[in-house]
Amino acid sequence: MPVRTVLQRGPKGKKAVVFAVDWPGWSRGAKTPELALELLESYRERYRPVTVAAQMADEFDAAGPLDVVEDRVGAGSTDFWGISFSPSGLENEPMDDTEIDRKIELLRACWGFFDAVASRVSAEMRKGPRGGGRSRDEIIRHTIRTESEDFAKRLGLRVPEGGALTPKGLRDYRAMYVATMREYNDGETKRMRSWNLPFLIRHSAFHTMDHAWEMEDKDLTAPAG
Repeated sequence: MPVRTVLQRGPKGKKAVVFAVDWPGWSRGAKTPELALELLESYRERYRPVTVAAQMADEFDAAGPLDVVEDRVGAGSTDFWGISFSPSGLENEPMDDTEIDRKIELLRACWGFFDAVASRVSAEMRKGPRGGGRSRDEIIRHTIRTESEDFAKRLGLRVPEGGALTPKGLRDYRAMYVATMREYNDGETKRMRSWNLPFLIRHSAFHTMDHAWEMEDKDLTAPAG
């Protein structure tokens, strides 16, 4: 089966983002749709460890080429960041049990990948355009706080400032985040306005993987490039 791929273009055509809608976290943006698709394909092997951790590697390895099944204009922020900021037409709620279980398992695998990368890269990061001279710990704090104190609020989950930055706090937060996702999917909490649950999971997975790959790319113990 081909990889169902969604293309979202910035309204001004400055940047585009493509993502594999069935594989949360596998998403890349670039200046043109063609470059974004090329970049997404180049990250196939970099995303594979997530599928191994989620015990979905056989399915992933059997996947065929990228197949753009939706091409649409995205949110204005896509022009600036090259990131998807809105659900695709293929992401609907509520999800059935099989779909939500699958996507949550992949999100958990993204978290595990991020944690593993954070534990092995250098404390100081190679300088570059992204984040300037931001250190490993600054990247970790940004990634965890953005998800726990921003994304999670979309579900009505309130985490104290810095509350997820300790090992126990992070474990407890992630467990609450997943539990709240399930409650939301069952219709037990207030609906989000511009986001929906499949997008929230995908955006959380993307943000986690994007910064995990950033740390890998800037690791001073690894060869440049």
